[in-house]
Amino acid sequence: MNQTPVLTMDLQSLIDLLPDLTPNDRALVERAYFKAETAHAGQFRKSGEPYFTHCVAVAHILAEMKLDAEAIAAALMHDVVEDTNVTTEELRVEFGSNIAAIVEGVTKLKKLPIKSDEKKSRNIDREMEYIRKMALAMGDDVRVVLVKLADRLHNMRTLGYMSPDKQRVIAQETLDIFAPLANRLGIWQIKWELEDLSFRYLDSESYRQIASSIDERRADREAYLNRIIDALRKELVQYGIHNPIISARPKHIYSIFKKMDRKGLPFDQIYDVRAVRVIVETKPECYIVLGVVHNLWRPIPNEFDDYIAAPKDNFYQSLHTAVLDSNGKTVEVQIRTKEMHEHAEYGIAAHWRYKEGTSRSHDDAFERRIAFLRRLMEFGRDTEDAASFVDTMKTEVFQDRVYAFTPKGDIVDMPKGATPVDFAYYIHTDIGHRCRGAKVHGKLVSLNYMLKTGDQVEIVVSKRGGPSLDWLNPNLGFVTTARAREKIRYWFRKQNRDKNILSGREVLEREMKRLGVLDVTPFETVAKWFGYEKLDDFLANVGAGDINGGQIANKILEIERREQEELERTQLKAKAPTLSLDVSNGVNIMGTGGLLVNMGRCCNPMPGDKIVGFVTRGRGVTVHRSDCVNVAHETDRLIEVAWGRQSAEQRYSVPVEIIAYDREGLMRDISTMFADERVNMSTVIVNTRHNIATFHLTIELNSLQQLTRILTRLENIPSVTDARRRSTI
Repeated sequence: MNQTPVLTMDLQSLIDLLPDLTPNDRALVERAYFKAETAHAGQFRKSGEPYFTHCVAVAHILAEMKLDAEAIAAALMHDVVEDTNVTTEELRVEFGSNIAAIVEGVTKLKKLPIKSDEKKSRNIDREMEYIRKMALAMGDDVRVVLVKLADRLHNMRTLGYMSPDKQRVIAQETLDIFAPLANRLGIWQIKWELEDLSFRYLDSESYRQIASSIDERRADREAYLNRIIDALRKELVQYGIHNPIISARPKHIYSIFKKMDRKGLPFDQIYDVRAVRVIVETKPECYIVLGVVHNLWRPIPNEFDDYIAAPKDNFYQSLHTAVLDSNGKTVEVQIRTKEMHEHAEYGIAAHWRYKEGTSRSHDDAFERRIAFLRRLMEFGRDTEDAASFVDTMKTEVFQDRVYAFTPKGDIVDMPKGATPVDFAYYIHTDIGHRCRGAKVHGKLVSLNYMLKTGDQVEIVVSKRGGPSLDWLNPNLGFVTTARAREKIRYWFRKQNRDKNILSGREVLEREMKRLGVLDVTPFETVAKWFGYEKLDDFLANVGAGDINGGQIANKILEIERREQEELERTQLKAKAPTLSLDVSNGVNIMGTGGLLVNMGRCCNPMPGDKIVGFVTRGRGVTVHRSDCVNVAHETDRLIEVAWGRQSAEQRYSVPVEIIAYDREGLMRDISTMFADERVNMSTVIVNTRHNIATFHLTIELNSLQQLTRILTRLENIPSVTDARRRSTI
């Protein structure tokens, strides 16, 4: 009995947030409120509060965003299908198909399959499937995701009742999925809070330090900003702007941390900690305010952004500038209209803040935003593979965008890092297949050129032909969008199976040859590592582009790492002698310590290789690759060794052989590539015979993964026919 006034007060406070409700809408919200209250009776949260308080809190968040009555009702009942005996059909009968569909969509987002037995893989699968279902639900009715974002926001606000491990998992998931999704929908109000709350649990020490720094200077900063606001307000009156809304912009801890980390600056040098926002009536007034600001204070070079003329990809509009005052202090100023501010704070949800009979421009903007999201997700609906879908979402939805132009002036919206090949496939699948070159502003560029906003791109095509398997190699950077990759894979899947098997064999042989494992690892073994019982099936998928050379190299390296770890575990279980670590070379010597460790100059082992130790007279232990011919017949003086913890500065000498047709500038191109990769060449021997140049190089690397990328890039230098790791110098 004592709880009834409290619950009624909650309902009234919810209704008060929606003053424009019609009588029918108000009745709908009230019915949903009491339906959820009854359904969740007797259920409690970790905090000990009645579970229904969570439902009301989620509805409050959406009510503050002024969403429609259907969304508020669905928010109140978003957990009833999953956590109570209420069915979707029951909701459909009582509340209509729209509300039932929203509740059903939110419920489906919580039922995530777990496909792997390993904890790490299980989390990855869960994250991938979550993003996929979120995006597909958003395509049906964006209010599903708005309810889910509000649900996650309230859960983050009350995360303190969870265990520390659970807190970190949920916080990381929020930072990886929900905050970027809120950003893509343009809902900055939710985005900032999700980021700050996640950061609080993921790096509590940094969070407290920044929060403390903000609080320590709060009084001085507020007094300073009030002086800035007063000066600006007085100046604006002289230009006919009498009622601007000027306020100090809220400070978001995570954004401050990212800027400190990205620029390597202390808190005192982050200028947008002092920030002012100006809201005016019209777009022309925005530019008048900008002129006044730059007249009052000196603008900082390269710190001005016009997101009104060129909105962000999530439709955010505002002017951003940073200025120096007369005392040399920096201040960031944001300038926007009221409508821009509504969309900046509430994003796609701002559509519901406007009622019928007002300007249709709001609805038009909403439809453009929905069309944009649905266009990005068209590819995802055609695949059941969550990993492929997430690849698309992360490259085409969560990344920054670039805007390039066709020769006719049409704008092509692509993720940052897109190439001419991505551009060609965006225009038309057939143009992508027949792409052989590209021009940017009339000048030829490479197919792995990274497009920039404002580039005018012309694709050079052949009359016939198809894509190259090299386009799928991530080390070469020809393709970055999942959309283009899938179209290329589909083209190769349609080709003749026998041809794909031959192509796949060539790719597999090339990658194993590069890594120096061609003679020690059978093809059938590699196929089984990928889950294929029949070698031809594996080779056909490699030839079709479903498995690329980079994946093969990574799998080989991963298997070798696991085998080495298993060997170490087996030895420990058998009570093997204590491991001794030689820090200088990063090698564990079994059963002894204090020995000098040298790397065999004959085979130059490096992390990832299978290795053995050879005890030498007076020179400690020499580490060789297991397949090195110089220790193949030795037995008495061999000891077990394993790679230890590697230092970031650790370098290993690796002999490489390059074969190429000799030409002018060849050595320059090879040297430039190594310079780009920041790799040192300690030895260079070049022999030329019958117009064939053979390079014997010794380069210094820190991992086999780096070697794989370098060998791939070498083979793509014009006139180079082969690049591989040599077993001896």
